[in-house]
Amino acid sequence: MEKVAILANGGDVSGFNAVIRGIVKTAENHGVKCYGIIEGYNGLLENNYIELDSYSNASGILYKGGSIIGSSTNANVFNYKSRRKGQDEYVDLSDVCIENAKKDGFDCIFTLGGDGTQKSARDFYQKGLNVIGVPKTIDNDVACTDITFGYNTAVSVATEALDRLHSTGETHHRIMVLEVMGRYAGWIALESAIAGGGDVALIPEIPFDLEKVANKIKERMSKGKKFSLVVVAEGAVPKGGTLSVKNVRNNGKGVDNTKLGGIGEKVAAELQELTGLEARNTTLGYMQRGGTPTAYDRVLSTKYGSKAMELALEGKFGVLTVLKNGKLDCVPLEDVVGDNKEIGAVSGNTKESNLRRVTMDDDLVKTARNIGISLGD
Repeated sequence: MEKVAILANGGDVSGFNAVIRGIVKTAENHGVKCYGIIEGYNGLLENNYIELDSYSNASGILYKGGSIIGSSTNANVFNYKSRRKGQDEYVDLSDVCIENAKKDGFDCIFTLGGDGTQKSARDFYQKGLNVIGVPKTIDNDVACTDITFGYNTAVSVATEALDRLHSTGETHHRIMVLEVMGRYAGWIALESAIAGGGDVALIPEIPFDLEKVANKIKERMSKGKKFSLVVVAEGAVPKGGTLSVKNVRNNGKGVDNTKLGGIGEKVAAELQELTGLEARNTTLGYMQRGGTPTAYDRVLSTKYGSKAMELALEGKFGVLTVLKNGKLDCVPLEDVVGDNKEIGAVSGNTKESNLRRVTMDDDLVKTARNIGISLGD
């Protein structure tokens, strides 16, 4: 083990840089040189990378949001969008990436990302590239691990927003709706509702009935509570309804091109009609992704980075670093991908993907119900 490279892919989260730092410092302590691939899988394709050093460019990054090596949200190199004769076409350029990595002498590439990133990592491993994944996403929906880095910071930001909305709602006797991220999994909405004193949490896993939500709010009104806090995941859907899609992008095949948004506004408008209380929506958006990571995420990210480098030194490739029952471990990327078997066909977020969603027997669901949070069912 002489040279390793780090690749950050997908939407940015707080903790990216802490993972990078953890890998770099552990690598240096074992005499291994570390490099950063610029702009995710795009950088691997373009052979664009820099050397990382904990005494120079990888110094002082523990508390910084974003990624010092950038990231990409639209690079499925197995189905890469290109333009030819005025028309879009899709080509498999994965072999170019493998050739670049081998020519550069990288003994292992660390893939920092979520479901789609690790799907591509699994595909690369099947084609002979040594890879080790690190689970990243604020949605906390990567399979086989208890928690992803970046999630705790996102929940903390959402909780602070609820604290601030609480005072406004109470002062003006309003329903305050907070739309948070969570495309297919409701972890952020559920946990922030519990932490921030929310009265309602609407999540993708439970189709909601706004009549029942309105009844919850009316019950509070009858007991003297003239305001309510409602947390809505962006992927929440009404019973018999569909996802609220803001627009559809054209970033090529094999990536999720739907941009969600708008469910918070819809919920606020309907609840105002049903209850007679004024309702206001706040969409938190990218505020959840950026900024300084929490102490928890700094520690978790450092642990993940250090563990990933340990696995590389042990020659354990084709795996994802995970936290299970409070202990660091690893699982095969094949288990993470689940039934999404075909190489290069899709990058993730499909019905075949093994996404980690909220289950009805989860302690968070039980806790929410026990303390009277309505889940809209």
